[in-house]
This record gives sequence, structure tokens and C-alpha cells, in this order.
Amino acid sequence: MITDPNLTLFHIINDMAGKNPALDATMIFAAKYLIYFFCIYLAYTWFVKNEYRQEVLFSGYAALLGLGTNLIITLFYFHPRPFMIPEGTLLIAHAAESSFPSDHATIMFSVSFMLLTFKDLRRSGAVFIILASISGLARVYSGLHFPMDMAGSLLVASLSVGILLALKDYLTPVNRIFITYFENIEKKFIKGNLKTS
Repeated sequence: MITDPNLTLFHIINDMAGKNPALDATMIFAAKYLIYFFCIYLAYTWFVKNEYRQEVLFSGYAALLGLGTNLIITLFYFHPRPFMIPEGTLLIAHAAESSFPSDHATIMFSVSFMLLTFKDLRRSGAVFIILASISGLARVYSGLHFPMDMAGSLLVASLSVGILLALKDYLTPVNRIFITYFENIEKKFIKGNLKTS
């Protein structure tokens, strides 16, 4: 009898769902909301630690390129989500669409891998890789994805970061123009507020 390793691993993880309310709640939170920590961190870094705005832009590019790559993949390859087959226990309602690769995981791994390439932000990148892995595991636990979807996201994220690193010398000057433009608007906004206060 031939077994599907992807399906077997899915059941090892997902079969724990629906048995422990506290664990279910934790996994649902991780599956749905950990991605917002990435957004908050990038926004905080952009506005507070503004010497790292280049790094924030590259992280954003990585996430967008990853999502764009996922979109292209789904145009040529469709893989049903577990609940569409149906398989496993579903804890989070979701649209019946292609599961491969996971957009959530792609965004999180793309940002994490890009942060790892910057010396000053490597520690943050390492922390976010852990969070991305937990969220990916939680999405399998919650019945939204198969483990192979997460492997696909890892591959797409790695590819996206690799492409951006190859284009880094071309994108950096463009980023400087954008950052300068933003800083000029920021200064005018601050001056305007000071005058009215």
C-alpha cells in the first residue's frame, strides 16, 4: 500500500485538533494573527527606527514578490485544501481555494529571510522565522493547509529573497529617492503640526 507522506504528516498534526480547547484557541490565534506581528514590526521600524527604512522596503518587496509568485503558481496549479477533499478537522472557516503555497506563510518567511540578510536585523529575522514556523504549523493544525503547502512557501520565500538580493544594487538608489521623498513630506507634516499647536 502506497502512502502519501504529505497526507500522513497532515493527520499527525491535525488529528490533535478539536480535543483540547486551550490548545485549539492557541493554534487558532497563531494561525490567524501572528502575521500581524510582522506588520507591526515593519511599521514600527519604518517610523521609529528610521535608519532601517531601506531594510523595511526590501522586506516589503520580498513579501509582495512572494505573493505575486504564489498567484502565478495558482494560475497553473490547483491543490485543494484539506477540508475540500475532505480530510481532517477544520477549526477556521476559509474559502474553498487552492492551498499551495500558503500566502500567510510566504509573507512571513519572505520577511523573515530578508531580515536575516541585514546584519543589524538578524536577531529579529531569527525570531520571526520561529513565529512563521509556529504559524505555519498552526495552519496545518487548524485544517487550512497541508505540510507541503508550507514547504512550497519556504521555497517561494527563498526564491523571492534571492531575486531581490540579486537586484539590490539597482533597487537601493530607487529606495533612497522614495525615502527622501517620504522624509520631506514627513518634515512638512511635522512643521505644519507645530505651527497649529
